[in-house]
Amino acid sequence: MPDADTLPPGAPPRPAGPDEARCAGIDLSRLDPAVTQEDEQAFARINDVSLSPEQAERIASPARTYPRQEYVLATHWHPEHVPMELLKTRIDRLYPNRVDELIIPTQHNVLLGYDGYQGVEVDCYSSGFNRKVQLLLHFKGLDPERAEVLASMLRHTHRYRASQLFEYLDALCEPAGEPRRQLAAARSNAEEELVGFVALQAAKIKALILAHEATLPEDTYKNKLVRNFLDTLRPRFGERIVNKAQVYAKAVKDLVKEAFSLSYFYRATEVIEEARSLGAGIVIPHPEQFWPILLADYDVDGIEVWNPQSQQYTEFLINVVNRRNRMGWHGKRPLLIFMGDDCHMSEKTRDPAEQDASKAAREIGLQPAWHDFAIRKSLIINGVSRRKVIGEYRSRLG
Repeated sequence: MPDADTLPPGAPPRPAGPDEARCAGIDLSRLDPAVTQEDEQAFARINDVSLSPEQAERIASPARTYPRQEYVLATHWHPEHVPMELLKTRIDRLYPNRVDELIIPTQHNVLLGYDGYQGVEVDCYSSGFNRKVQLLLHFKGLDPERAEVLASMLRHTHRYRASQLFEYLDALCEPAGEPRRQLAAARSNAEEELVGFVALQAAKIKALILAHEATLPEDTYKNKLVRNFLDTLRPRFGERIVNKAQVYAKAVKDLVKEAFSLSYFYRATEVIEEARSLGAGIVIPHPEQFWPILLADYDVDGIEVWNPQSQQYTEFLINVVNRRNRMGWHGKRPLLIFMGDDCHMSEKTRDPAEQDASKAAREIGLQPAWHDFAIRKSLIINGVSRRKVIGEYRSRLG
C-alpha cells in the first residue's frame, strides 16, 4: 500500500483537511476575529465546574486501586472544583486496606478542609534570594476567627496570582507584547501565521472574560485557561495546528512567569510567622525548583524530597534532611521527610482525549518513590517511614 502521505500515480489531488492547513499556512484573513457562538459554547464548557454523571463516576471510581498500601500520607494535593464527598469515595476505593492516614488538601492560595484538617499552598517571596517560593501550611481544627489575618493574606495572594493570566493574555495579543511574542516564536519555531492565530484566540478569551466576569468561578483565572481554550479548537483546526499553538503559547507563558513581579507577594518569613501563630505545620514543597530556600533555614517542619515535578535529587535531599537532624540544627523538632503527589483533580474531570497523561496519572496519597529500592534503602537507614511521619506530624498539628 502507498504511504499515508503518498498518492498513487495519476490519482487526483487529495483535498486538504485541517491537519494540512499548517503546511499551506494559516489564512488569518479567513478567520473571524469576533467571538462566535461556537467560541461562547467552548468557553462555557471549559469553565463549567459542575460535574456530569460520567465525570462524577470517573472521580469516584479510579481505574486502579492499591490494596497493599496501608499508610496514606497526602499533604500536597489540589481538589480544585471536585466535591470532597466524591474525593472521600475515591480515596476509600484507592486504598481499601489502609490502617492509618493523614490527608490534608493544599489548594493554591485557598484554605480548604478535610476531616478536621485544613491546608493551603501559598505563593510567597524569598527576599534574600529574590525568588518566588511556595510553602505548604497545614492545620488541625483551625479557628476561622483567629485566622482572619491569614485569610486576608491568602485572598490578596490569590487575586495577585490570578492577575498573571491577564499579563499572559496581553503578551499574546496586545501591541506591547510584541517583544515577548518574537522571542517566544524564536524559541518555539513558530511561524508568523501561527503567532497571529494564537493572538486572535487570546483576544477572544479576553473578550469572553469581560463579558462573563460576573458569573465566572474564581478558579477560572489561571494560565491553564489558555491551554484549555486552545484545546477546544482541535475539531476545527486539527491536531497539528493546535499542538504547535500550545508549544508557542507555553513559550510566551514561561516568559511572563519569568518577569512577573514578586514585590506584591508576602515574604516567606511573614507567612511563616503568621502561620506559626495559628499552630500551623509548614512544609517546603518541591525544593528542587527552589534550591535557595534550603539555605534560608526557615522555621519549617519538613521538606518534600519527591514530587512528580521534582524527582531528580530525592536521595540527595533525604541525606540533606538527615544530616541537618544529626547535627541538631532543628533542636527537639527535627525536620521530617515528605513526598508530594501534587495531584490536580480537575485534570481527571477533562475528556480523556484532552488530558495531560502525566498529570492525570497522579493520585492522592500515591508516591511511588517510597517503594523505589534505592530510595527505600536511604529511608530505612535513617529510620524514616510513612507510618512514623504520619504519627509525628499529626502530634505536632495536634
